[in-house]
Amino acid sequence: MKPTQYLNIASIEPLISPRALHESLPMTLKSNRTVVESREVIQSILDGKDTRLLVVIGPCSIYNQETALEYAERLLEIRDSVPNLYIVMRGYFEKPRTTVGWKGYINDPYLSGKTDIQQGLFLARQLLLKITDLGIPIATEMLDPIVPQYIADLVSWASIGARTTESQTHREMASGLSMPVGFKNSTEGNMEVAINAMQAAIQPHSFLGINQEGQTSVIKTSGNKYGHLILRGGKTPNYDSETIRRAAEKMAEARFKPMIMVDCSHGNSSKQFQRQEDVAYSVVDLVVNEQAPIIGIMVESNLNEGSQKIPDDLSQLKYGVSITDGCIGWETTERLLTTINQKLSK
Repeated sequence: MKPTQYLNIASIEPLISPRALHESLPMTLKSNRTVVESREVIQSILDGKDTRLLVVIGPCSIYNQETALEYAERLLEIRDSVPNLYIVMRGYFEKPRTTVGWKGYINDPYLSGKTDIQQGLFLARQLLLKITDLGIPIATEMLDPIVPQYIADLVSWASIGARTTESQTHREMASGLSMPVGFKNSTEGNMEVAINAMQAAIQPHSFLGINQEGQTSVIKTSGNKYGHLILRGGKTPNYDSETIRRAAEKMAEARFKPMIMVDCSHGNSSKQFQRQEDVAYSVVDLVVNEQAPIIGIMVESNLNEGSQKIPDDLSQLKYGVSITDGCIGWETTERLLTTINQKLSK
């Protein structure tokens, strides 16, 4: 008989099990305390019990441990001086691509163009341990539904991206995640798909996945009640007062307490990274002057501003500069956090 499967498969390679990776890189007591306490704080912010503004800030994507750790240490230094904010660092290891391109640290940790997921999972977990051991909580986008088994125990907040919010697979995955999850509006700006995702994720589900031994399993979830909406813009920005009001109304109609985060990048900054600062100030002014139901903001920030393409000669990489979306630099980041804290003091 002629073969009827694997016709387009080049190879299948066994992967380390989640349990084996966890045993190789076990959670420390300090990391555990960081994750547990930060999840509780974020839940309290979403419940309205903690009035601090949740600020998810950091590199568009992680591609270097040294620069990521330096960034985390700088957040640690400034954190106590901005008491009206609750800071969670972006630790984004997977990148969705519209067509092709670098798929992120887990997929290609050495920027070689060659997939090395086994090493990528090891390095991502290693870095998460180092950062949470400093006391800095981590936020990430959950893209591949298998990856959470390897790293989710070290993540305090997760997002489902604009390209995957409408995906049943990701809604089911979110229903079983142990941390609060933000759902972004679609790339066109449709916020209803994100609210629909929240409605799906709050419910129990059953789906195929893997267990800690790496065996294919039926995963049954109990639902995640800490889903919330992220407005990231679309064809036009959507962080204005009227859009926030309509978003709150739509959430209320769906029987959700209005819990809105604004992504200051992407469509809201018209993909101009320098505009993130102005977007953030406008959003905070809505909180201060109109008591808008905004619980947080997202900002793409790095040690140095801008972005760069991955060069053929990796020694030519500029230190602390994004290789994906453009980011504001640290000087701007420090000014941004300080100014927002001052505005909220009023």
